[in-house]
Amino acid sequence: MEIVEGIGIGIAVVLGALLILFARRALFTRSGGTIRLSVRVSTLLDGRGWSPGFGRFVGDELRWYRLFSFALRPKRVLYRDGLVVERRRLPEGQERFSMPADWVILRCTSNHALVEIAMARSTVTGFLSWLEAAPPGAVSSRLAAQDWPAA
Repeated sequence: MEIVEGIGIGIAVVLGALLILFARRALFTRSGGTIRLSVRVSTLLDGRGWSPGFGRFVGDELRWYRLFSFALRPKRVLYRDGLVVERRRLPEGQERFSMPADWVILRCTSNHALVEIAMARSTVTGFLSWLEAAPPGAVSSRLAAQDWPAA
């Protein structure tokens, strides 16, 4: 009888964890301003270190949440005023296996720290619009590259 109870408790714990994981995702994605976004968390190996997740635009912040995490807080926050897009490129080498084919990788600096983010090509336009949004009459210099390759 103890074995059956232990198995039942184990199943209940696993189901509860899955419920929390999916409830967390539904809570964050039900409101607007959410995009699929991968962030490169490690650069030790070429083409590796990408972590899938979703980004949420909240005012002047892009909050990134890991896809497979129980945390309610974002893993990384990118602030619009400190973010500069240096260049964009298509996935190369091993990266082609870790993300969808229509994704683009943006190499950015966030408060003088390098960060690489990947998103769908159709999402890049909205991201750049959010990044370039400024009060009327203000001049923005957030796009460092003058000549962007057609990706």
